[in-house]
This record gives sequence, structure tokens and C-alpha cells, in this order.
Amino acid sequence: MKMEKIYKQTMLFDFYGELLTEHQRSIYEDVVYNDMSLGEIAEEQGISRQGVHDLVKRCDRILQEYENKLHLVEKFAKAKETVGRIEQLTVDSEADEVRAKGNLAQIRKLSRELLTEL
Repeated sequence: MKMEKIYKQTMLFDFYGELLTEHQRSIYEDVVYNDMSLGEIAEEQGISRQGVHDLVKRCDRILQEYENKLHLVEKFAKAKETVGRIEQLTVDSEADEVRAKGNLAQIRKLSRELLTEL
């Protein structure tokens, strides 16, 4: 569960981190990317551990609100999955020429879906 939370925080930060203030970005980056404890960050920043905790929670909420409105992480994940499916169809087509024609039609369909979602 912790890895899922870290992955989610990382993705949200990658997409929306620039929309945070410099102070928020710095502290959130230390928590998510640098795996620093709240105590370490508090000492480094000259604020309380509770202050760091509150700021991280606020950033989590802000980043999630951006995702709820813009859905960029969701769209990215779906596009990545579609590209993976296209890749597998090309591999399958190279291995079996009989299925290649049917796979080509699927590749075209997936490509069109991907383009309309972007």
C-alpha cells in the first residue's frame, strides 16, 4: 500500500508539482523523492514536524484536486496502456503473419482512440 501511495504522489507531483509554491514544492519533493523524514525536513526548514506534516497533507489535497479537474495522470496511464497493447500487437504480428492483418486493424483502431483522447 505504501508503494502505491508513493507512486501516486510521484505521478501527481510530476504532472502538477510546478503549480505548487516553491516552498511547497521543496518540502514535498524532500518527502516524495528524497525520502526524508518529517523530522529531518522540519529541522532543515526551521519549522515544526507538525507544520511539515500539515503542508504535505495540504499538497496531497491540492495535487489531487488538480487531477480531479484535469485528469492528466489518468489520461497518461490510459495512453501508456494503449501503447503497450499496440506494441504487443506488433510483436504478435511479426511472429505470426496470418494474424498480422487482423492485428493491423486493431492497431489502427487503438491509434485512432489514442489520438482522439489527446
